Amino acid sequence: MGSGSFLLSHRAVSRSSYLSFTLAVVVAAAFVAGCGGSAGGSSGTGPTLSGYTAVTVLATSTANARLSDFVMSIEGVTLTSQSGKTVVLLSAPLYHEFIHLNGSPEPLVFTSIPQDVYTSATVTISDGEFTCMAKDPSSSLLEVARYSVRSIGPSDVTVTLPQPITVTGTSMGLLLNLLVSKSASFPSTCYTPGVASFSITPNFSITPVTISNQPTNSANGKVLSLHGQISSVTASSNLINVVGADGRAVDSPTWPFIVNSSTVFQGVTGISQLTAGMPVDMDVAIQQRGPMLATRVSVYDTDTTDLNIFTGPIYMLLASQPELEAYPQEQQGYLSQSAYYPSADDDISNAEFKISGALANLQSLPFTASFSAANMVPGQYASITTHVTYYMSGYPPAETVTLMPQTINGTVSAISTQGGFATYTVTLAPYDLFPVAANALYEVSRLTSPNTVVVYADSNAQKLTTNPIAVGSVVRFYGLVFNDNGTLRMDCAQINDGVAL
Repeated sequence: MGSGSFLLSHRAVSRSSYLSFTLAVVVAAAFVAGCGGSAGGSSGTGPTLSGYTAVTVLATSTANARLSDFVMSIEGVTLTSQSGKTVVLLSAPLYHEFIHLNGSPEPLVFTSIPQDVYTSATVTISDGEFTCMAKDPSSSLLEVARYSVRSIGPSDVTVTLPQPITVTGTSMGLLLNLLVSKSASFPSTCYTPGVASFSITPNFSITPVTISNQPTNSANGKVLSLHGQISSVTASSNLINVVGADGRAVDSPTWPFIVNSSTVFQGVTGISQLTAGMPVDMDVAIQQRGPMLATRVSVYDTDTTDLNIFTGPIYMLLASQPELEAYPQEQQGYLSQSAYYPSADDDISNAEFKISGALANLQSLPFTASFSAANMVPGQYASITTHVTYYMSGYPPAETVTLMPQTINGTVSAISTQGGFATYTVTLAPYDLFPVAANALYEVSRLTSPNTVVVYADSNAQKLTTNPIAVGSVVRFYGLVFNDNGTLRMDCAQINDGVAL
C-alpha cells in the first residue's frame, strides 16, 4: 500500500516507479447546514449560481526543509457538488514537483465549470516519489536519498476542504496544496544505508482563491518566478506559450501568456527577440478573462542549440576544483527528452554567473548582493544551463549559473530595522541543506554560521502571515539568498506562515 521497506539512494534510480491512488473527501451535509443552510442562492441569502466560471487550478505546497523534492503525476481532478453533480477540472496527466512550490503557487490547468457549491474532491495520481539529503554518518559525505512506492490505497490519503467551495463570479482560483509534513514519513536521519522504512500518505487541502484585478501576491493571483521553455511566440498578438519546467516532455503544464507595454523584459528587449526553445523565468498575473499577463520575462541564456536547463538547490561544491552539483527539481531541454538525470554536475570554470531579476531592489540592500563562483554555497537555488547532446561521465561545462528565489523555513530569533528594511534573524533547522552541506566532507566551507539567515524585507515584501511576526515565530520567507562574506542574507519578496521544524 502506502509504505515501503527499501531505500534507493544517490543516483541509483530513474523515475520509473509508479504510485497510483485516488484522493477523495466528502464533506457531510450537516457541515453545509452548519455554515448557514442551503448555499447557492436558493434561500435568497447567497449568490445566484448560474452559468459558468473560469477557474485556474493552482498547485502549491506547505513544507519545512526536510525534503528536496516531492514529485507526482496528477492524472485527474474532479469536484462534486452538494447535489451530487461532478465536474472535471483536469483530465490529461500532468507531472508536477511540489517542493519548489513551497508557499509559491503555479498554474496547473485553466478550465470553466458550472457555478455551484462543491463539497467533495477527487484527485487521481500516479508515479510519485520524494527525496531528501543528509550526511552519511559513517563517512560524513553528503548523500541524496530517494524513496518511492508502486501503489498506495485510498485509505492512506487525506484531502480536506476546510469549507464547501462556492464557485461563482467571472473567475476564481482553486488551490491544491500538498501538506508535505503529513504526506511522507522516513528515517529521522533521512539517509540510512541499506533498508529503511518509509511511507507516502499524501495529504492535500483545496481552497478557493479570489483573483484580484491587479494581483500583488500569491493569495490574490500573482505568480512569482515561473520557470519554463517557450513553445511558440505570436508577436502580432503579444502571445507566448510556455511549457512548464517541472514536467516531462509529454506531461508538462502549458501556460499561455500575453505581454503589454508594462511587461519588464530582462535579457531580451521585447517579444520580438523571443523564440521557441528559449528558457524563461516569469512573474505573471492571472487574469479574470483570457491568458495570464506576464509582468516580467527574463531570459538568462538565449542560445537554444542543444540547450539543457536544471533548476534546484546546489548541494555540492568540490573544494578541489570549480565544479558544482545541483539537484534539479525542475529540468528541461535536450537531455530531459530521453532520460532523467538525478543531478546537474557541471564544470563552472567558464560559466557566466547571474542573479534573477525577480527582485528589483538589490541596489538598495544594506549589503552588497553578489553571486559568483567565489561566494556561492551549497543550499542556494540556481538555474544552470548547458549545451550538450549527451550526459558525459565527467562534468559538462555550464554556460550560465543564475541565482534563483527560494523558500526558507525557520524560527525568528531577532527582529530589527536597517536602512529602510525590516530585518529578521532566522535560525534554520539542523536538517536544512545550508548547515548539512556546510559540514559535509570535501565541501567548500564559506559560512561562519550556516544555520542562520538574516532576512531583509522592504515595504514591497508581501506579508501573508496569519499573526504578526514575533521572536519565536516559525516563518517561511521567499526570496534570494546571498553569501555575504560568510553570512547568509535574504532579499525577501514574500512571507508566509511557517511549518513546524
